[in-house]
Formats: sequence, C-alpha cells, structure tokens
Amino acid sequence: MCWLCGLGRRGSRPLHPTPPLQPEKHGVGTMAAGPYAGADTYLRGLAGAAEGFGHSSIGGLNGNIYHVTSLADDGPGTLREGCRKSEPLWIVFDVSGTITLSSYCRVHSYKTIDGRGQCVRITGKGLQLKQCEHVIICNLILDGGRGHDIDGIQMKPNVKHVWVDRCSISDFDDGCIDITRESTDITVSRCHFSKHDKTMLIGADPKHVADRCIRVTIHHCFFDGTKQRHPRLRFGKVHLYNNYTRGWTVYAICASVEAQILSQGCIYEAGSKLKAFEYYTEKAGDKSYEASGSIRSEGDVLLKGAQGHQQHPEQVFRAESFYPCWTLERADDALKKKVSTIAGWQNIPRPPDLAPGHARS
Repeated sequence: MCWLCGLGRRGSRPLHPTPPLQPEKHGVGTMAAGPYAGADTYLRGLAGAAEGFGHSSIGGLNGNIYHVTSLADDGPGTLREGCRKSEPLWIVFDVSGTITLSSYCRVHSYKTIDGRGQCVRITGKGLQLKQCEHVIICNLILDGGRGHDIDGIQMKPNVKHVWVDRCSISDFDDGCIDITRESTDITVSRCHFSKHDKTMLIGADPKHVADRCIRVTIHHCFFDGTKQRHPRLRFGKVHLYNNYTRGWTVYAICASVEAQILSQGCIYEAGSKLKAFEYYTEKAGDKSYEASGSIRSEGDVLLKGAQGHQQHPEQVFRAESFYPCWTLERADDALKKKVSTIAGWQNIPRPPDLAPGHARS
C-alpha cells in the first residue's frame, strides 16, 4: 500500500478480495478536497496529472495560451477557432456565458479546454474528438444538445489520451459522453451527470471487435438520477471507483459482450429499479456464440435495496497491471457528500501560469 500526497492512493498491492479503503491518519486532513488536491496550484498543473487510464494526457502543455474572448459560435476569439488550430494550445476563457453551437465543435490534438475562472455553458451541440490525442477538458457546463448522434462529448474514432474533469453534463439527445471506435486511454473524473437517459456508452456495437482495445477510468463522478449507462460497456476494460450513482430507472452499470468492469468503493443507491449490475448478451462480430461481460465489485456499497450480482469476477483485469496509484476512499456517507460537492463545474479561480518555462497568464 502506498499513500501519496496525503491522499488515499492505491498502489500495486493485490486487490483481492476487498481492498482496505481507509487512509492513514496523516491523510485525513487533506482528503476533504478529494483527489487532485494540488492540480489547481498552477494553470498547467492538470497536464499529466490524471489518475487512471488517461494518466498520460498532457493536453496543450507545450503550447501557447489561447484566450476565448467571444461567446459567438465561430470567428476570432471563439472556442471553435481555438479548437480547430493544429498547434498545441492551452485554451482559457476571459468571459463567462453561453456558447450556442450550430454544429459539433471539433477539438484537435494537444488541446486543453480550461474553464476554471469562468462559468461557461455550451449548448446546442457538443464537443467532438475525432482521430486526435492528448486532450484535457475541464470545468465546463454542457447541456441541451439537440440532433441525431449528438453527445455532450463524443470520442470516435481513434481518440487517445483524454482527461475530462469537473464537467456538468445533461440533457443531450444521445449520450452525455460516448467513447467508441477504438478510442482508449481515457479518464473521466469528478463529473456531474443529470437529466439524461443513456448517459455513457463505451464500445460502439457488437460487430466492432476492434473496440477490445478500449480502456477507460471513471472516478469520483456523480450520476444523479440519470436513467442508465453509468456506463454500458462492450469489449473494453473500465475501472470505476468512488462514484456515486443514485436513482437510475433501468440499471446502474452494464457489462455487454466481453466487457470487463472493475467497480471499487462505489455507492449504488437504488430508486424505482433495484438492479445495479446488468448483463446484456450479444454475439461479437468474429465469434459464433453469444456472451455477456464480467463485473468484479470490491468495497462497493448498495443502498435502498440495490442489487449488485457479480459475474465472472475472476475474469476482470487488475488495475495495478496498468497504473501504479489511484485515489481510493471508503464508500460511506462522507464519500456521498464529497462526491456530490466536488463533481461538476466548480466556482474556482483560474490559477496562474507558473509552470517552469512558461510565462505568466
């Protein structure tokens, strides 16, 4: 067990059967801030700081600062203009307000969209990541997306090294976040999902067997009355930890064909439906038989009659085989309060740009 930076960060010790989730006493004083206690010290502190499968994402670390000065859909000083540029950029906002998109805002490689210091709402359409890598999206509100296949954040195809942190996402016609078509090495953390049906799809369809490469971490997220898909997974590997999911009306999480889901220290609080863990049987495109997926549950808490039946837990990957440390806290009332507080857009200042080798912002 290793405890780093005063946070309960799990090391490479075996996790079976149930991990010890209580931090050492010296960590108690700093744990109120949750994970990433030092990430807001300076502007580019987010680069390379993600836990989980998206840990290598650096976003626009090595680029200039791009200032969004206009809330227009397109044109000089807009978010869209910054996102379409080919060079690395750390995008910040000098204005608060609503950006109404008429079409997806395409985000190119090596970009950070950093909403700290302002309240920026994106509506109409969402953000689209397509054949790109190293993107960080932080502290935005995305809601009210309309149209066929319109997600809050869409990642397909071949998207790699992404971190989505502290975003509030709701009410899109398709998904809040969809990750498909060989997109991998992604972390979604401290996000608040609400007023939505099919929240997060990971893995496109049973015919797309190349999605076996998918690896996603989802942690300290608040699924607040969303109906289903927290997430629904096909083929890939998903590590869930310290999420708070409540009030679903279909299921909480679903393991479809060949899926491997590791759920650690999560809170599942039932609403009108009790089944937390669902298994859908499908036939992979290169197989002659149907199969569902696997879920291993460690230290999870099931509330209000929630039912979480593990299936083939021995077939689920071990996270320490892919990354050495991650924040892991006991699933209790304190965690419920923490996650409901730290998840989603936060009214926090934009940090100074004090990283070595970069000028002040």
